[in-house]
Order: sequence, then C-alpha cells, then structure tokens
Amino acid sequence: MEASRTGALRRTGALRVLVVEDSVLLAERLQEVLGQIAGVEVVGTVVDEGTAVAMAREGDIHVLILDLQLRHGTGFGVLRALGEERPAVIVFTNYALPEYRRRAEQLGVEYFLNKSLEFERLPEVIKTLAEERHS
Repeated sequence: MEASRTGALRRTGALRVLVVEDSVLLAERLQEVLGQIAGVEVVGTVVDEGTAVAMAREGDIHVLILDLQLRHGTGFGVLRALGEERPAVIVFTNYALPEYRRRAEQLGVEYFLNKSLEFERLPEVIKTLAEERHS
C-alpha cells in the first residue's frame, strides 16, 4: 500500500499537508513534528469530513494525514467524496483493524499507519513523499 502518487504532487515549492484529526492534542503534536521537516507546510487542521473534503478540493493540498474517526463523518467518507482525484493519503488511526486496512487499500490509500505503534514513522513517510515530489 506504499505505492507513490507522484503525479498528484506538484514538483515545486513546499509539500502542502492537510491534517484531518479530531484530537486537538494530537493535531498540535502533528503540527510540531511536521513543522520540523524542511520543505513541509501544514496548511491546516480540520476535524470533520465536510471541511476536509472542501479544503482538499480547494487548497492545493499534496498530502492528507487522515484519521478514520472524525467528529462528523469518517476518513472513509473523505476518501469516497474525493475519489481518484485526490492528494496522497496517509491514514493515521488508532483503529488499525484488518478490515479498515483492506478498505483503505481498495480506496488506493498510499500509507496506513497505526497512531499508537507507528507515530515515529510519520516523518519518514512525509520525507519520502516530499522526495518523490521533487524527483
């Protein structure tokens, strides 16, 4: 599930990341971590499906960091609404159930990370996506 979507990423400027996360504490931590990576710009943090879809469509977003359980709606709802014309997606969830992973694969998600076990992997994944964008 770690195939690249290089075509979805522009080759110039910062890697523009939208964080879709309903935990304020985790969203702040993600902004901290991502802010330390050169060439990465966090363009916003949203907590619900509708706002995530609107920003992804209008905001020149390259990467979505997407929680599956949101205040209103779900990460899967975001993926369905965006369809194939979407940014690269990193699902970042505490609900890393096999059936969720399979569904994410079916929807073409590039990365599926368990928040509890793979938090430290996120910067590496973001750097990989940034490198792909510039290659």
